[in-house]
Amino acid sequence: MSEKKEIATFAGGCFWCMVKPFDEQPGIKKVVSGYTGGHTENPTYEEVCSETTGHREAVQITFDPDIYPYEKLLELFWQQIDPTDAGGQFADRGSSYRAAIYYHNEEQKELAEASKKRLEESGVFQKPIVTEILKAEPFYEAEGYHQHFYKKNPEHYGRYRVGSGRQGFLNEHWGGK
Repeated sequence: MSEKKEIATFAGGCFWCMVKPFDEQPGIKKVVSGYTGGHTENPTYEEVCSETTGHREAVQITFDPDIYPYEKLLELFWQQIDPTDAGGQFADRGSSYRAAIYYHNEEQKELAEASKKRLEESGVFQKPIVTEILKAEPFYEAEGYHQHFYKKNPEHYGRYRVGSGRQGFLNEHWGGK
């Protein structure tokens, strides 16, 4: 039995908080923290944080669409971010923390646009949905200490998720999904 593999790429602010929700789903083969969307090849975390590379922190997800379809990934993505914030995500401000969906083919683009439209029409948010939908660009894996941070440093991760304002926002809008 052959397994299908596809790639999805999402920027949702601090990549530490974007790994665990996807990592816990069936059909997810791999979740990698990294950088995408900029002009610097092989950027470092320090370079990305300097806001000079054009990159955003992002996660790249390898998944089996027969087990966990792209539409479900999109739904989960929206429930991890503030899609109305164009200046970053929660306590993290600046272009490297702006949310985006990076599509890898036309089908992903169409599905992402349709999911954004459904969210806009849902009434969950009073402000406009400003999360961009962009063509996937080269993805650079982040340094090892950033990978699966929630597993390596669970206490720090938990404090950051609450202290950044992310957890409270998600609880308010999604009931903690």
